[in-house]
Amino acid sequence: MSVTLRQLRYFQALAEQRNFSRAAKIVHVSQPALSVQIKELEALLGGPLVERQARDVLLTPFGRRILRQANRVLDDVRVLEESARWKTGLSGHLTLGVIPTIAPYLLPGALAALRSEDIQLDVQVQEGKTHRLLDALKSGQIDAAVLALPSSESGLVEEPLFEDRFLLAGTKARLQALGTPETLRPTELRPAQLLLLEDGHCLTDQALEVCGQPRDTQGQINMGASSLATLTRLVAAGFGLTLMPEMAAISEQRAAPDMHLLRFAEPQPARMIGLVRRASSVDDGWFSDLAAILRQTGRELIQSTREIAA
Repeated sequence: MSVTLRQLRYFQALAEQRNFSRAAKIVHVSQPALSVQIKELEALLGGPLVERQARDVLLTPFGRRILRQANRVLDDVRVLEESARWKTGLSGHLTLGVIPTIAPYLLPGALAALRSEDIQLDVQVQEGKTHRLLDALKSGQIDAAVLALPSSESGLVEEPLFEDRFLLAGTKARLQALGTPETLRPTELRPAQLLLLEDGHCLTDQALEVCGQPRDTQGQINMGASSLATLTRLVAAGFGLTLMPEMAAISEQRAAPDMHLLRFAEPQPARMIGLVRRASSVDDGWFSDLAAILRQTGRELIQSTREIAA
């Protein structure tokens, strides 16, 4: 009997989760089935791979050496599978990650464009915060991710798509109280005025940066909203001001008519939206095709906002 890829995947999951039950859920098998495969792998390799403790699993020195080799083998297999999948460009199955402050606004148009390009394309979308998507990308759970650049991660290829400027959102009265809009700059906003998304959203980090607010001022800023939709309604109700991405502005203003928008003076603060993939993944044109569709969809969305909120 030879070592199988299934056994290596089970062992990799066990090493990551350090728990048989959690590892079994990750690979979608029962805990006894995973345990049997690990024992068979140990028998084939001639030594224990893990120390089985009451609530934890630790790798043995032998297990750590085997894990390094297993990771190399599984990485090579993933590249092989990707080579077959993308041999004809953007076709087959695509798993795309998108951060929450982009997904609801970009995806409807982008998915429609993808479907018109290839009716057979099976697209799966995973929404998540930046750090989760980067982890999923590096582990091979997704093929590419749409997020704000730079990702600050090694081993990735980044393709800039379009610039998404920030507008100031608030009630009409709050915005009028700020004075002359032609000279308004985000650094002039007081921390107590700001409403931002809860910590962990990259949009919050970007807002703090463009407003010139260090991370240690968080206690002075209301960061309780879990989504842009919630944030919009709080701002429309008069609870403060926030920075609204252009791509989200039309949709959110339609949902909350009492929210008004104001442009900052030049140079306007912005974030760069981009598409990223693993440098090790095979690109036979699918990445460029996907980037072109997302870029066109995003630019059209941004342009429609600029025509309204000039």
